[in-house]
Amino acid sequence: MPERKPRQDAVRNRKAVLAAADDLFARSGSPEDLTMADIAAAAGVGKGTLFRAFGDRAGLLRALYEARLEPVRQAVEAGPPPLGPDAPPHQRVPALLDAVLCFKLDNRRLALALEEGGSGSPYQAEHYTLWHDLLRSVLEQVPSLTDSDFLAHALLAATRADLVEHLAGRERLPRDTMRAQLANLTTRVLGSGPLPTAATGN
Repeated sequence: MPERKPRQDAVRNRKAVLAAADDLFARSGSPEDLTMADIAAAAGVGKGTLFRAFGDRAGLLRALYEARLEPVRQAVEAGPPPLGPDAPPHQRVPALLDAVLCFKLDNRRLALALEEGGSGSPYQAEHYTLWHDLLRSVLEQVPSLTDSDFLAHALLAATRADLVEHLAGRERLPRDTMRAQLANLTTRVLGSGPLPTAATGN
């Protein structure tokens, strides 16, 4: 049997919910306090509609995050250099990390709520797997580097939502400074060559 398409009213409700959640998270001073009831009321739908469509609050957060991330994903998969697939690795790795950082800065509250809101380990999230796998594959193209899997994790750690919130919020580090510091770190990693292997004791 052919796959059933979602009903038009279900599609409309989903769009309305994501738009309402997007607006509430953008305006809220305490996004962690937003409830499913708040979002349902703003979207003009019943709370049961939210649970049927997204499962729980974490599922709604993931859906909203993925919707915001989609333009970046498209640029990464099919866009021009330096972000797109035709860029050489020494250009693409810094561009990928800069895109992640800028996305986290532009979506600070949502990213923080998703990573801290009981949605499971951030390292198992679909968007993290996307970035890590892509970054690892590009790092593997740099002959002087070893252990691209670990390096991908280590570089992405500099873009964690809690760190971004701490630097941008508590320390009030300017956006351009954060981007420049991450670019400098990435350049040093790409130009460092293989790191010495630590000796292990018995």
